Order: sequence, then structure tokens, then C-alpha cells
Amino acid sequence: MKAIAPGKLILSGEHAVVYGRPALAMAVNRNAQTLVMGEGDTAGAGQVSFALPNVGVERESFTLRALRDFHARLSRNYRDFVAGRLPISEVVRKPLDLFEYAFVTILDGLHLKVREGIGVTTLSNIPIGCGMGSSAATILSLLRGVGHYYRVEFRPEWYYRYSLEVENMQHGHASGLDTYVSMNGGCVRFQQGKAEPLPLPRMPLFLVNTGPPASSTGEAVAEVARATGPKAPVWDDFEAVTNHMQDALAHDDLRAFQRAMSDNERLLEDIGVVPARVAEFIRGVEAAGGAAKICGGGAVRGDASGVVLVAARQAPAELCQSFGYEMMTVRPDPLGVRVV
Repeated sequence: MKAIAPGKLILSGEHAVVYGRPALAMAVNRNAQTLVMGEGDTAGAGQVSFALPNVGVERESFTLRALRDFHARLSRNYRDFVAGRLPISEVVRKPLDLFEYAFVTILDGLHLKVREGIGVTTLSNIPIGCGMGSSAATILSLLRGVGHYYRVEFRPEWYYRYSLEVENMQHGHASGLDTYVSMNGGCVRFQQGKAEPLPLPRMPLFLVNTGPPASSTGEAVAEVARATGPKAPVWDDFEAVTNHMQDALAHDDLRAFQRAMSDNERLLEDIGVVPARVAEFIRGVEAAGGAAKICGGGAVRGDASGVVLVAARQAPAELCQSFGYEMMTVRPDPLGVRVV
């Protein structure tokens, strides 16, 4: 069984969404794909094997007992994080950890029984750790693939809950935005776990990859929380900018959209998640008549911040070349997770 889940871009409201403020986000034409196959006796009865070629895991096999023991250990790590005894970066040590945890989560959540060997292979063309919801898409594709393999009725609320539980292992206190957009596709206004569908953007958009951040999303969120707190006035400013951008989208107003994008970028710089080199690139986009902003958690150290979204009539090809950045095409994806 094969399941596909799209990545996402946040148009406005990064970090603010964690504190209950609105964010605008859309699914994009980059996705994760998970293939689930029975392996009979080749993996041993009850064994589960994982292959994650994008992160260098060719194939690793585990017994169900080993997976359950690991799931319990990761859960303890997360409780230690919540209690302040462990940083979020120490809860999950490597990408395969999330997949092991996700498999047991869906297995127990749906009361499934593994009576033969199973092989799970996940591929993705979403840049990893760059603010495009790579982990949410890969997790959701795995959950959907396993559920469909066992012919379980698809209940979106179940998969949303299970995916969010797994996301918390990596991000600490996930807002649910990444999971919701990957689950449902399209463009939405998301606030406190609820979403309002919006028209798909028709603006000329380009995506620029500055490279994976040196800090994880969880670390960036934790650092911003320490520096600002949930009641800081800056979150009111984020909400106002998000409202302005939504209005610009409704009226297909590129100039108003660009103004809101630039305002959102300045707020992200104010909370300290935009490296100086990336800010310099964004100033170059603005000097050429466009607008740009980071997408996702950004970075609290290093020179890279993941992807930058550019709204401009002309692609910033020469500027990207001068900074050594990769430019990618991007289109909204109206569809969410699905089986094929």
C-alpha cells in the first residue's frame, strides 16, 4: 500500500501560531511517500523493517518487543522534557526514531496485530529540516499507509491525533499546523487547532533553499519562548500582519501581499530566528521590488534558515546564484494525504 502526504509552507504567523495566534499556510507540490508491504518470512514473523533512503537508512529490522520498548523509552524522554529535565533535542536522536515511534503509535491506537513481517519504505522530495513540514508529511504518510495496509477505516481525527503525538517528540509542543495542512491540503487560516479554508494563492511565488538550519524547529521554538513568552506584544503584531495578508489573498492584491510578507519577516527578525546572511538576501529581494520571508521555525544559530518564500514578478535567479542558494518552483497542492 502506498500513501502520499504533501509538505507545506507558512505564509504568515510562524511561532505566533504556537501561542494561539492565527497562521496562514498552504500545502505544496513536494511530498513524502510511504510504501507498506508484507514480507512473509523474509523479515521474520512479527518483525518490522524500515528503509529511509533520504536519510541514509537502507533497511533496519526490529522485533515488535524492541519497538515497544523503544516507544516507552521515548515517551519517558518526552515526559522529562515537559518536566524541564531534558532539552527537546535529546528526546529524538535520529530520524529513524520518529518512524519507530510512529509505527507503534498507529499499531496500538488502531489495535492492530502484526502476524507477518512488514516492510516500510519512505521517500521524500521535501527538503529536510527547512520549514516545509517534512517530518509531519513523512509521519502522516507512514500512519496512513499502515492503516490502509490493515484495511482500517480512515478517520481523519484519529490520524491527526496520532501524528501530533509523534510530532511532539521532535518539536516539543507542536501547534498542529503542519499536520493539519498535510492531512487536508489546500490553503488555510489555522488557529488553536481549528482551520478555515482559504482560496489557493495566485501570486507569483518562488522558493529559495538557504540550507538546513543548525538548530532544529524545537530548539528555535524553545529559544523564542525563553526570550519572549506567550503574552509578549509581538504576538499581537503577528496577528495583525496575518490578517492583512489574508485580506490581500482575498483580493488577489500582490502589492498588499508583499507588504504583509515584509512586515512578517521583520517580526521574525525581531524574535531572533533569521540569520544575518539570510536577512541580507531578503534585503536584496526587496531592493529588486519583491518581498521575501523565511518559512518555518528559522534558526537561532548558524547562517542558514531553511527555505525562504519570495513573492516577486521575476525570479531572483541572479541573487540566488550570488548567495549560492538553490531556487525551486512551488505550487499549491489542493489535496492532502491520500493512498494510491
